[in-house]
Amino acid sequence: MTFSILILATVFIISGLYLLGMLRMRRPGEPPLIKGAIPWLGNVLEFKNNGHAFLQEMLKNHGDVFTVQLAGHYFTFVMDPLSFGPVIREATSVLDFNEFARESAIKLFGYHSTLNDLHMLKESSTKHLMGDGLVVLAQAMTENLQTLMLYNMGRVKGDRKWLQGGLFNFTYSIIFKAGYCSLFGNEPVKSKGSEKRAQDCDWERSEKLFQEFVKYDQFVPRLIYSALSPKDKIEAERLKRFFWHRLSVKQTLQKENINGWITEQIRKRTEMGVPEHMQDRFLFSLLWVSQSNTGPACFWFLYYLMKYPEAMKAVRAEVEGVLKGTGQDIKPGGPLINLTRDMLRKVPIMDSAMEETLRLKAAPVLTRVAKENVKFKMASGMDVSIRREDRVVLFPYVSVQMNPEIHTDPQKFKYDRFLNEDGTKKTAFFKNGEKVKYYTMPWGAGGSICPGRFFAVNELKQFVFLMLSYFELELVNPNEEIPSIDPNRWGFGIMQPNNDVQFRYRLRF
Repeated sequence: MTFSILILATVFIISGLYLLGMLRMRRPGEPPLIKGAIPWLGNVLEFKNNGHAFLQEMLKNHGDVFTVQLAGHYFTFVMDPLSFGPVIREATSVLDFNEFARESAIKLFGYHSTLNDLHMLKESSTKHLMGDGLVVLAQAMTENLQTLMLYNMGRVKGDRKWLQGGLFNFTYSIIFKAGYCSLFGNEPVKSKGSEKRAQDCDWERSEKLFQEFVKYDQFVPRLIYSALSPKDKIEAERLKRFFWHRLSVKQTLQKENINGWITEQIRKRTEMGVPEHMQDRFLFSLLWVSQSNTGPACFWFLYYLMKYPEAMKAVRAEVEGVLKGTGQDIKPGGPLINLTRDMLRKVPIMDSAMEETLRLKAAPVLTRVAKENVKFKMASGMDVSIRREDRVVLFPYVSVQMNPEIHTDPQKFKYDRFLNEDGTKKTAFFKNGEKVKYYTMPWGAGGSICPGRFFAVNELKQFVFLMLSYFELELVNPNEEIPSIDPNRWGFGIMQPNNDVQFRYRLRF
């Protein structure tokens, strides 16, 4: 009896040690293994607090590929951009993105998927967020952006007083409200009695959504890492319930001018028998994926233009030239700008400045789950073995975007970095004399590339084009240091500043 209990206890101890990761050893052909000092957690605290610094240290100490234990899982980071191809091209049946996406959806939105949501989302995004579908959405976005920018500005001749505010709050607020109304629709004019009342209701409701959205977004990194305090967990759950209610299918379908990207998601899931309460949660996920990065990106884009007068001068001149070419004249009481797709295709300097902004401030992590034991070859010729259920990760911010071999002076903002001397787009970047295919990766790549990237790019360009058309802009303290970034946001898309920046703006006419 005593011997049986001893055997059982030994089995439990060994199983526990295995689950904690203490028994894992590096096998031949596998990358260097860094398990960290804390069983099971491994290096998750260092990675969560500053993933950028942590990965730079790992790269320095262990080379272009290494495996790290993070919260019970093993993540193999591939840091050589010349070796990205085999990971990105591998079939999803071998290196799967869907599993990680499903886990994130449960943690962030309470959405439990039994469908191939990513496949359906990509199909719908191709239809509504690209090509002719994007033209429809862009028109709504242009109108909403201008209405918000000029709201209570007093478009009367001579009324050109300077206004001051925080740039991050200003840009994020306008982009969020315009994006929300363009996608989720407007209050019905008939129910409010007039167009003005319906519009005022739109802005009031979207302002409340924005305030709660910003609160929730601050919890996102810790929700992913399961690192919320009991108090913050209660508040995060309150915010989830708020969004489930405000974005519910029932409330959404009462709106007018709902974009097809939203209505198609509702229709397809209703036809497939998805419970309505679960669809409410899915709509919350659509709001977050569509709005969480564009506002911060617009902040950095406009900030860099104001910070560097040469860049502002070049982009503004390009905008004015495009406007002049279409015969549009901005004047008090005049019509709003008709900003078309063709106009936004004629701004290569703006395109380069935007891409440079994203190179500096976009820091996504691309994660795949190995569904079987897999082996791939690095550019150096070394074979790397990955175990089933391990994660394979690319972090292009460190390995590509801040790589001085690929981008000279990588910490500096150079608005024309992505322009050739003849004004065409530059795509030729090299490492060790070899052309780098993935020279910047703000939208990811391969099967997990952002399906809404064309809409996001369009929003960025629309916002800056319209701001430069209507307003004079300047930083209150132009010599102030560039804001530091929140280190908790590494791996979650566009980085956010630790502090807001004061700026002034006034109508140009």
